[in-house]
This record gives sequence, C-alpha cells and structure tokens, in this order.
Amino acid sequence: MRDATYLTRRDGVYYARIDVPLDLVTVLKTRTKKRSLKTKDKVEAKRLVWPVITEWQREFDEIRARRSLVDADRQFAVWEHYTAALDRDEAERAAIPGQADLDRIKADLLLRVEKGQITGTTPLSIIDATLELKHAQTVAKLSANARRAKLAELKKHLSVGETALIAHEVEDYLKRNGLFVERSSLDWISLARHLMRAEVEALERSLERDLGDFTGQPRDPLVKPPTLDRRGASAVAAPGESIAEAVAAFRKENPRNVSKSRIEEACRDISIFIDTVGPGFPVANISKKQVREWKALLMEYPVRATEVTEFRGMTMAQTVEANREKKRPVLSDRTVNRYLSSLSAFCSWAEANGYISANPCSGMALPKERRTKTLPFSTDQLNILFKSPLFMGAQSDTEWRNIAKPGDVRIRDHRFWVPLIMLFSGARPGEIGQLAVSDVRQEHGHWIMHITTEGEAHAEGKSVKTAGSMRVLPIHPQLMKLGFLDYHAERAAAGDKQLFPGAKRNERGQMMSDYSREFGKYLTRIGLKAGRGLSLYSFRHGAADALRRAGYLDNQFGFILGHTEGSMTGRYGIMPQGMLEQRIELVNAIGYPGLETDHLIS
Repeated sequence: MRDATYLTRRDGVYYARIDVPLDLVTVLKTRTKKRSLKTKDKVEAKRLVWPVITEWQREFDEIRARRSLVDADRQFAVWEHYTAALDRDEAERAAIPGQADLDRIKADLLLRVEKGQITGTTPLSIIDATLELKHAQTVAKLSANARRAKLAELKKHLSVGETALIAHEVEDYLKRNGLFVERSSLDWISLARHLMRAEVEALERSLERDLGDFTGQPRDPLVKPPTLDRRGASAVAAPGESIAEAVAAFRKENPRNVSKSRIEEACRDISIFIDTVGPGFPVANISKKQVREWKALLMEYPVRATEVTEFRGMTMAQTVEANREKKRPVLSDRTVNRYLSSLSAFCSWAEANGYISANPCSGMALPKERRTKTLPFSTDQLNILFKSPLFMGAQSDTEWRNIAKPGDVRIRDHRFWVPLIMLFSGARPGEIGQLAVSDVRQEHGHWIMHITTEGEAHAEGKSVKTAGSMRVLPIHPQLMKLGFLDYHAERAAAGDKQLFPGAKRNERGQMMSDYSREFGKYLTRIGLKAGRGLSLYSFRHGAADALRRAGYLDNQFGFILGHTEGSMTGRYGIMPQGMLEQRIELVNAIGYPGLETDHLIS
C-alpha cells in the first residue's frame, strides 16, 4: 500500500519509500530507497516521513552536484597529486643504497665466499651475488632513467590527448572524494589532463633533485596551492571538522538550552546554508562572503519552496532563478533574519568551541525596521472576527474554505478555543495546543493552566520555547463564562489525555503551525487581513497591550507571557497561594473595552 506521502506499509509497520531518479540508479545501485518508520500509526508516520524524504532528496541533489567538477575540485586534485608525487620521490631516494650500504653488501658477499656459500662450482650463486651488488650500485641511475622515460611519455600523451597513463589516478581521486564523473565526459578528461600536468611538474622537480637542486618550484601556473578561504563544495574536512558534524554536535549540546522544537528549527535553518556549501565543508572555512551571498539568496527565496513541485530537486540558487519567472511570494525580512540568527547562534557556538576564529554572521542581520510588525487586533476587528463563521457557525468543520462561509456547523474544538485562550492569557498557540487535560486543574481553589513539559504528555511529546516558558496561568473569568471549564469536563469524561485532541504537530514537529498558517488565510477570506500584520499571534500581542493599558510595566508581567528564567515553580506548577493570587490579579486585568463575546456562550 502506498500513497502520495511516500508511505508504504508492510506487516502493519509504515516505511518511507522513494523512487531513485533514473539518472542516479547506476550510482546508488538501487531503484528504490526504503526505511522503516517504526510505527503502525498512520498519523505518526506522516509526521516522520518528511524528514526522511527531505534527507533523500538532499542526497540526490548532492550526488547530482558531484557529477560535475568545480574549479576547487581541480585545484585540490592537482596540488594533492603534485605533492604526493614529490613525497614518493623523497621516499624512493631515502631507499637508494648509499656508499655505506654498498660496502656492507660487498662485505656480506666476501663472508659468504669464506663460508663456502658462494664457490666457483656454483655458477648460479655467483650470478645471483653479482646481480645483487650490481643492482645496488645502479639503482639510483635506473630510477633516474625511469623518471626521464616517464616524463617524455607523459609529454607525448599530453600533446595528443591520451590519458591511459593517468587514468587510475583519476579514478582513485574521484572515488576518495565522492565524485561521480563519467569517464568519457569532458570533466573527466579535463581532470586527467590537470593531473598529467601535475605529474610532469613533479617529474621535472625530481630530475632537478638528481642534480642536487631541491629548490625548484612549479613553473606551470596550473600547479599551485588551492585557495583555502573558499574551497567549494568539494572540500573535505578533517574528521569531526565538517559543518554537518559540527551542527550535529551543536544540536546535541543545545548551548542556550532552548526548547527541542527551537533547536530543531535552528538546525533546519542551518541545513539551508549547508545546501550551498555541502555537508563536508570545513567549519573553519565559513566566510562572511558566503554568509552575505546566502543572505542575498534568502531575500529572493520563495516561501515554502521545498513543498513546491516545480522547485523539487533544485539548488537554492536554481530555485531563486526559477522563481523570477514563477513570481511566488518570497521570505519576509523577519524570516530572513531568523535564518541568519540560527546560523549566527551556531557560529557563536563554533567560535567558543574553537572551530572558527570569529563569527562570520556578525552584523549581517537586516535592519529591524524592515521587519513586518505583528499588530494586535483592534476591538472592532475582534468583534468582526468573533461574529464570523469559525465562531458562529460554518458550512464545514474540515475544509477551511468552507469554514469561512456561514452555516449551521458549530466548531468548538481547538480552532475555537486557542484564539480565545491566547486573547485572555497571552499564551503561545503551541503551548495551548499541547495542554493535557490534567494541566487544567484547581490550585488553592482557583482554576489554572499549567504550561509545562512535565506530566501527561501530548501524544507526540510536549515542549516549550525556553525553560522560563513553563509557568502557571490562572484561567480568565471570561473563558469560564464562555464555557471553557465545561469543555474541559467533557474531555475528562471522555477519558482523553489531551485537552485538544485535534491539535497536531506538522512534519517538522511544530505544534499548531498548520493551524496558524490556515488561520492567517482565514483572516484574509473574511476580509480582516490584507497583506502582513495580523496573524494568530495578534491575540498574544493584544494581551500584552491590555496589561499595559491596565497600568502594568513590561517587566511586571513578562513572566505571564513566558519571558523569564526557568524555575521549579514553572516546572511542577506548585506555588504559594499569595503568588497565585498575584497572578490572578494580572490575568484578570486583561480586558478589551467594547469587546462583544457573550454571543459565543454555548
């Protein structure tokens, strides 16, 4: 069984499956790739499959990229071959018998004669002994003659385009560096000729050494050390020093102790940069120029490009070029800065850990005033929203386009409650969506929501943005009036562990991300939104503004929004009655003069 999500099932277990592109079948030596997702739950499988598919598609792209050579490939191949040839020459010279070695061989022969091991009656023994001495006496001359002969032959082959003398060296270099270049291609022939010129230069140096001159330098301009500040995607880092390995260590260490979802998001952002340099690129070689060029691509990069069929298999630069014709919306300045911030966080860690000498992302962010600011809803906008189909009655409870049309279907799941809870608490959508039924309870006689990673977890795991995001929030009286506690009681009576069973994570593990995107489209469909500014997060901004209107300073209510250091209180939700009552006073101060919500009471 297989569907459009690249899933297949065997013995009840779901597998990721993808057809290998025809042009890569001979390289990968298989027509399909499969990997067990180790789950029998289709919803879970759909979440797990996309990272695997993305990994495979990136592998295909990298292999395709390594089927053509860049200048860096030739530079490193030439210099490596030249220096290796001279190293071999040095080793051969060290093995050539000197006068002391010849004297030792002669003495050994005389001793063998005295012992009767070599006599005039055994001609073969005399011949063998003579040949041994003769070879030792002439090995230096024979080696020099062989080098001259090889040099003459190489130059002859170079002049007529013959590559037989160097073919095995070309294949060895390609294999060691993971390059997939057809032998008959122009790239292969070009590399062969480059290596032949390197060999010619090495042989020229060896002949100079025969005359005692060890100071010679390459005269062919092609034979020179490669440029080390931009080695290109072909550069191979020392073990543990590649950008892919360093990012894996960064993810594991999580130096700022951010939430699992945030560290994963940061690493996904960095993977977009890795696409431009290659996973084997040395961390030490990341330069400001590369970051600058990446930023320029980001500013023209289409939104959700990896999900667009027309862009599948393209590099970042190719996608940007293709989009000049497609004209799909591009990343906002704020999103560009998020990518840069993720790379900068990694580079700061890399600097602290000795991978690089300085953070190349420093000063690269776009000006803050270029960002599109999230705006709070006005009271008029809220009244329009809460009288729209999502809250009053829609044509459908499944298809968002029909949810935006008036009808008799009353929606009372997470899509109804999350905006209201955000409005009267300032909580983040992901924090609300992952609440367990047990996270809503009474403490000291007051109803609270406990935002935490502890306790009964969401089916796919609970997470918070930072340790300080774990907190206790009193439930606003207006939420109780609207029936939130009744909804909670229904979930408890049904035996649900999740307060909002319909709230899901996307394939990247982000809770409520898909809902947030669809909610933005919903605002556009009902005429409240044109362009950027209003979004699901407008409710959170509105709660902050309401607290300011009530006379509180930001540093007095920051902990209500999850802007504080982590604490044991936040983790376990246990606090003295006095502290809880202070929070009740703050949350109850969230109000919106002129807001009409009583019509939402069930």
